[in-house]
Amino acid sequence: MPVSVVIGGQFGSEGKGKVALEIARRSKAPVAVVRVGGPNSGHTGYDRSGNKYALRQMPAGCIDRDVDVVFPAGSYIDVEVLFREIDELQYRKDRIHVSPFARIITNEHKGWERAAGLVGAIGSTGSGVGGAVMASVAREALNFELPSPDAGHIAPLQEFICDTSEILRSQLKQGRRVIVEGTQGFGLSLLEGGHWPKATSRSTTAAGALAEAGLSPVDVDDVTMVIRSFPIRVGGDSGPLTNETTWDEVAAGAGRNEDLREYTTVTQRLRRVGRFDAGLVRHALGVNAPTRLVMNHLDYLGFEDELNDSRSKLRQFINRVEIDLGRTIDWCGFSPINCYVPEFAK
Repeated sequence: MPVSVVIGGQFGSEGKGKVALEIARRSKAPVAVVRVGGPNSGHTGYDRSGNKYALRQMPAGCIDRDVDVVFPAGSYIDVEVLFREIDELQYRKDRIHVSPFARIITNEHKGWERAAGLVGAIGSTGSGVGGAVMASVAREALNFELPSPDAGHIAPLQEFICDTSEILRSQLKQGRRVIVEGTQGFGLSLLEGGHWPKATSRSTTAAGALAEAGLSPVDVDDVTMVIRSFPIRVGGDSGPLTNETTWDEVAAGAGRNEDLREYTTVTQRLRRVGRFDAGLVRHALGVNAPTRLVMNHLDYLGFEDELNDSRSKLRQFINRVEIDLGRTIDWCGFSPINCYVPEFAK
């Protein structure tokens, strides 16, 4: 079945949104984009007119406004953020579908995260997703007082409520492409990432995203894992980052004078940056077994026209990475706008 799952292979901010949008644009069939997880991470993309959208709730794969958007049972919705982004995109509401079983993020969830000290302790965004996950798992336990409302009982969402499993199954039977847009990255995964407790509240693997989407493993014909040349973590005490360096050193190595510093989409916190860690990515490859591997932020090393020059610093870096990982880089990204398929990967 035509299902693509897009996941990150490091600590998030690999450019998954851009890649999901690229897959949607390259699809010859109509597309539905599934957004799992919640608004604790931002996905950025550019529409065909060059307008930038940094989205937290709506998937970046919908930026061209020509796809169905699905929020399955495994999604966590901040209603205010959702409607703000629908308005920003001027998205057709009849193309948005929400499972009645999706969980709703409340102010109590956000307050619980702040009171628990998670923002400082693990670099949490404080957006309430962790609190919403805890409340859902607690199942109205008497000693855990956070509410866990579902989308089916939220009045503003009623026009979107439907059986999303049925919607997706219908799409697949018609041969349409379904893109599951995952969040964050493998190193932040609660179960497999290896950095607990400096982790997120969910499994961020391809299997985890597929389970949250309510789809079967036999539906999948494409697992796309996205990595970046210099991995990042959010600022503060967010956990170990192998080979940590500085943005000034990244710029100097690229021979660039401009300020390359990156900030998180949600909290505008300065990101920490490190040199490429093949060990982490090999672990992510073993767990996710991607059919396509994308490397973004290659503009920190060189230019697109250097890809097929075996003497260039850029190509030598890619060659080393491919040897260390034991597989080919299939798509290369040099800008936040699109991906390039190099000659050596064809």
